[in-house]
Amino acid sequence: MKIVPFGDAPDSAVLPGEAVDISGASADSIRALLREGSSRHTQASYRAAIRYWAAWHALRLGAPLVLPLPAAAVLQFIADHVGHAAPSGIAYDLPPDVDAALVAARVKRAAGSFKLATVRHRLAVLSEAHELRGLPNPCRTQAVQTVLSRVRSAYARRGEQPARKDALTREPLERLLATCDDTLTGLRDRALLLFAWASGGRRRSEVVRATMENTRRSGDGFLYTLGHSKTNQQGAERADNHKPIVGRAAQALDAWLAAAGIQEGPIFRRVRRGGVVAEGLGPESVRHIVRKRAAQAGLEGDYGAHSLRSGFVTEAGRQGLALGEIMAMTGHASVASVVGYHRAGAALSSKAARLLDGCPDPSPGR
Repeated sequence: MKIVPFGDAPDSAVLPGEAVDISGASADSIRALLREGSSRHTQASYRAAIRYWAAWHALRLGAPLVLPLPAAAVLQFIADHVGHAAPSGIAYDLPPDVDAALVAARVKRAAGSFKLATVRHRLAVLSEAHELRGLPNPCRTQAVQTVLSRVRSAYARRGEQPARKDALTREPLERLLATCDDTLTGLRDRALLLFAWASGGRRRSEVVRATMENTRRSGDGFLYTLGHSKTNQQGAERADNHKPIVGRAAQALDAWLAAAGIQEGPIFRRVRRGGVVAEGLGPESVRHIVRKRAAQAGLEGDYGAHSLRSGFVTEAGRQGLALGEIMAMTGHASVASVVGYHRAGAALSSKAARLLDGCPDPSPGR
C-alpha cells in the first residue's frame, strides 16, 4: 500500500481507516470534512512533511514509502536528522549526496541539519498517518520512544532548548505601536496589534477570523466571540469564548473601522495602493506585520505573531495577575503551556527572591 495521505493535490486527505468500506461519493465528503476541519497552515505543514518522508525514503532506502513503515526505517530517519556525539563533534548520518538531492527536489530548503522541533513534527505526521489507517505505528514502539527520550535529554544537556519567539511585553509593544502612523495601513496595524495583544494574545488564525459579525459593540468597547480555536476545535459554547476589546484597543479598532468604512465581513484587510481597502488578511500577514513593525522600531530579537501571545502572558505574570484569569483570556487548555511564560514574567517581582531585603546586614564588625 503506497502512502497517499495528503498527496500532491491540495484536496486530498487521509481517510480514517483503510478497512472501512466507503463509497466514492462518501469518501469525497469525508475528505472535504477533514480539509474543512483543519487549518490551511496545518494542511500545508502535513503535506510538506509527507512529501519529505516520501523523498527521503526513496533516496535513502531506495524504495517508495509504503505503510506500515518498519521501526528500523524510523530509527534511520532519526539518526539521519538528529545530531549525535562523534569524535569530530556533533554528527548526522544523512549522506551529503542524499542531502543535496533532497534540496534539489525542493522538499528541503537548504542542506544541513533540521531543528529538533522539525524532526519531531515529521515523526508526529508519520505517526498520525499510521493511526488514521489503523496500522501498527512504528513511532510508538519501545525502541523509537526510548531513542526519542534520550534525544531530548541529550539536547537539553547541550543547552539546546526549543527556539521561542521573543515576547512582546508592554515596553516593546509600545515601541511597535509608535511606528504606526495615521495612514490606513498605520491605523490597521495599530488596531490589529492591540486587538491581538489586549484580547488575550490571540493566535494569528484567530485574528484574521475576526469579523463585524462576531465582534459586536458592547458599551464603550467590543466583544469578540471566538467560536473556534486551537483548543476548542468543536466550537463548543463556553463562557470564555467572549474576549473583551476595551480601552486603547477599542479606540484603535474604532478608528480603523471608521477610516476603512468597514461595516461587514472581515475586520482586518489588505490596504492596496491608492488607499483601497480590499480582501481580508491571511494568517501569514499577521506575522509579517509584527516583523515589519519590530524592524521599524529597531527591536533586537526574533519576533513573530506568537510574540503577541507570549508577551501578553509574560506581562500579565509581571503585573501579578492570577493564572486562572490569564487562561480565561488566552484560552489555554493546559496550565503547562502557559505557566512558563507566567513565571518568567513574575520572576523579578517574586517575594521569595527578596527575603533578605529589609534584614539587618550581618557584616563582620557590626
